[in-house]
Amino acid sequence: MKINPISKIPNIKHMPHFRRPSISEVIHETTSGGIVFRKNSKGEVEILLIKDAKDRWTVPKGHVEPGEEPGATAEREIREETGLKDMEVYSWLGKVNFRYRRDKSLVLMTMHIWLVEGLGNTDELNPEEWLKDVKWMPSNEALDKIAYDDIGKLMLIGLKKIREGKY
Repeated sequence: MKINPISKIPNIKHMPHFRRPSISEVIHETTSGGIVFRKNSKGEVEILLIKDAKDRWTVPKGHVEPGEEPGATAEREIREETGLKDMEVYSWLGKVNFRYRRDKSLVLMTMHIWLVEGLGNTDELNPEEWLKDVKWMPSNEALDKIAYDDIGKLMLIGLKKIREGKY
């Protein structure tokens, strides 16, 4: 004999069943951003991370606009999101593919990541209002805090290029 566990809860006749609406379209989107680094006065590498609206530490990135090259997008988005004015975009580190739901759409996202060096007065940052924080941190701390493993792997590739002077 099966016992319905819901029947043991007073005043509940049945368990409501919630379903997401079915997917009505698939959208392909491309973003681009960067592993932004600098060397502090001791010669140690620091990485610039942003804390997004959902309290996740990540790299500055954003949508590639029509006719824009991903490397140019990375520079534009870093400037817009962090306020960093002077930088050099170096090598492409790789891409990350992921998907998520947006209402009735399935979004297939490709994110290109570049190695970028912050130049000039890198302490002068002016983050966008929606960001919770922007911070330079030692590379080991950045690796610990990054919310996305795939970006962390690309960060390791970037750090190796920096160590070898091959960016």
